[in-house]
Amino acid sequence: MAPQTDWNPVLRGELAKPYWADLQAFVADERRHHQVFPPADEVFVALHRTAYGDVKAVILGQDPYHGPGQAHGLCFSVRPGVPLPPSLRNVYAELATDVGAPTPNHGCLDAWADQGVLLLNTTLTVRAHQAASHQKHGWETFTDQVIRAVDAKDDPVVFILWGAAARRKKELIDRRKHTVIESAHPSPLSAHNGFFGSRPFSRTNEALVAAGRDPIDWTIPDR
Repeated sequence: MAPQTDWNPVLRGELAKPYWADLQAFVADERRHHQVFPPADEVFVALHRTAYGDVKAVILGQDPYHGPGQAHGLCFSVRPGVPLPPSLRNVYAELATDVGAPTPNHGCLDAWADQGVLLLNTTLTVRAHQAASHQKHGWETFTDQVIRAVDAKDDPVVFILWGAAARRKKELIDRRKHTVIESAHPSPLSAHNGFFGSRPFSRTNEALVAAGRDPIDWTIPDR
């Protein structure tokens, strides 16, 4: 299932490249022999939920969550009713400290996606309980092209890069046109090394307003 929104003409060239066929064959084989997350119909949710023309900010994750019922195609997000993963708990803690937003009673971030925040993992599938199991099979080639496509937009965009893997993507971004906000990852292993106190949400809105764009309402309604 490839993206069918206004991303399609932007990314169509990738779907004709040899790596894409190899990647899809790899994922199909993985699904035949293992449990793979997210479900096949949710792999491209980030691109379906946030149209190319609407992107104002990008949050980059790495792997989808690899526990049952967690990953649903938006980085750091889980569906309502699914317990909050530790990294998301820390994102919510920083959200409260930064902009005073109350912590919602669920972990679904689609309210951000619907406002133009592209919630993109750099690898779009993962084998159950095996972090990094689908890295270096082609997804990064595809998602790098997504980043380049956003970089090519005329409108200034804010790229929020948490952790070393995301921060390496800076080289794909024209920082004369766009804003990069980077810090440690919100994982409990690293959040105290610079994620807490980094104020990514208010700084994103400051950059958007300075560029003449509408700020994002980071408050997530309860369900």
